[in-house]
Amino acid sequence: MSPELSPYIQTFDDGRAPVLETLGGKGASLVSMTAAEMPVPPGFVVTTKAFDAFVEGAGIAEQITRLLGDLDADNITEVNRVSAAIREDLCSRPVPEPVRNAVMEAYAALMERCGAEIPVAVRSSATAEDLPDASFAGQQDTYLWLTGLSAVTEHIRKCWASLYTSRAITYRLKNNIPNEGLSMAVVIQKMVNARVAGVAITMNPANGDRSKITIDSSWGVGEMVVSGQVTPDNIVLDKITLQVVSEYIGDKHAELVPDAASGALVERGVPAERAEIRSLTDDELKAVAQMAKRAEKHYKCPQDIEWALDADLPDGENLLLLQSRPETVHSQGTSGQKSAGSGLSEGSKREGKTTTPSSGFDLSSITSSLIGPGK
Repeated sequence: MSPELSPYIQTFDDGRAPVLETLGGKGASLVSMTAAEMPVPPGFVVTTKAFDAFVEGAGIAEQITRLLGDLDADNITEVNRVSAAIREDLCSRPVPEPVRNAVMEAYAALMERCGAEIPVAVRSSATAEDLPDASFAGQQDTYLWLTGLSAVTEHIRKCWASLYTSRAITYRLKNNIPNEGLSMAVVIQKMVNARVAGVAITMNPANGDRSKITIDSSWGVGEMVVSGQVTPDNIVLDKITLQVVSEYIGDKHAELVPDAASGALVERGVPAERAEIRSLTDDELKAVAQMAKRAEKHYKCPQDIEWALDADLPDGENLLLLQSRPETVHSQGTSGQKSAGSGLSEGSKREGKTTTPSSGFDLSSITSSLIGPGK
């Protein structure tokens, strides 16, 4: 069965509706943004139906219900014991063959689309994370810079198991969130190999002029912009004509780039001939501006977006939207130019498990290498 037809797999762009109960909060968001023709980094969701089939096939559903039945959230020792027992089962029981085959086919298709064996992020996407009055930030896990099918399938299990960490169990108990019907989807998404990255705001945040688009860009991943180690290019465009109104070429003497061997970001110097020119071509500049306008139209308010040009993808397909959130600088009365959103500063989370929340509509959580894992 092909991945796009499998009940256990949903690719971001296969046309099916973004159903929260099937995809979890993160997965539904990514599918929704893709359906809105936003260029989200490619990937797929291992649906809740896969998790449910696994739990049912392993014969542990009743055991999980029994262990959680009379649990006292304040009894830390017992919560830890129950958590360990459930997670051990989830990490050791066999996965049904149809689920395993569907994941293998979807992963192979993603690697073929990207043209090589490239690193991915594996992210938990729980069905309860968008419940009213409940914040699940940090309750489940995200794993970054994973390469190879074996690592991906191992960390899918870990994401499933993270539904029953001590902190997640305690959180649900204390907030009266029932375990019945609780399930876990898992997002697998390409890590972004940013050749150029930055932000775009669909106004001039210095004065609130909504007839303009302001773009900051620099070589590599955007963390060095936020830390003040480099000064990005700053370009203001007319929102209608997309003509450049003003531009400042920043001092982009260094860049952070992904290192495949270490699975982390490394700093390297930028030669003067690159540092002293604009990091976006005219065509790329217009493409970023047009994407920002689409985000504003979709959300019906000024947007602050994070974006990257991915070195692994062909021209025309390499501009990726990493995050879109309402612009807040001018609305909060803050003067001066905003160089980057809060997500950019989280680019230092380069590998392993991350649980840092981010504001707004999280799209890739260093699933790019630019931003944190989000909610």
